Amino acid sequence: MNSDNDLQIAGDILEVPHLLQPPREHPATVAEFVGLARSIAADRDQWAHLVRFDATTRWYHRLRTGPGYEVWLLSWLPGQGSGRHDHGRSSGVLTVVEGTLTEHTVRGTRALGAGAQRVFAPGYVHEVVNDALEPAVSLHVYHPGLTEMPMHASPHCEAPSVTA
Repeated sequence: MNSDNDLQIAGDILEVPHLLQPPREHPATVAEFVGLARSIAADRDQWAHLVRFDATTRWYHRLRTGPGYEVWLLSWLPGQGSGRHDHGRSSGVLTVVEGTLTEHTVRGTRALGAGAQRVFAPGYVHEVVNDALEPAVSLHVYHPGLTEMPMHASPHCEAPSVTA
């Protein structure tokens, strides 16, 4: 029986630099976009001084752009919402950084407190609303950058289907 462990057999991977992946300057995978959103959310000095609240509509500010992606900062006063929409050909990561937001989808309703994240693919239809009594702030990463946001009728507003 051989008592050598895998590390002793294979050697130390850090001693074989050609096997290491260089860190990417810009995210390229879902996990990397989630990591980007988390790191920006955790660095409050980077965004907190930019937040504004608008009594008439939710406020938004493009915080950063990179090759093929954008990062947006949004604020939501109680009662403000996005309306039902998708993000066209963009995928995204929504991260709540302050307060609580509610997400409505065909699968149901979910409360998203500070630190919660949602990842979505192109064509994902949802509505985000601040149903709470306190303001909320969220961070959104879109890949590729957001070029459209088609609105959808609310389920309770759609005309019932008629069969002949």
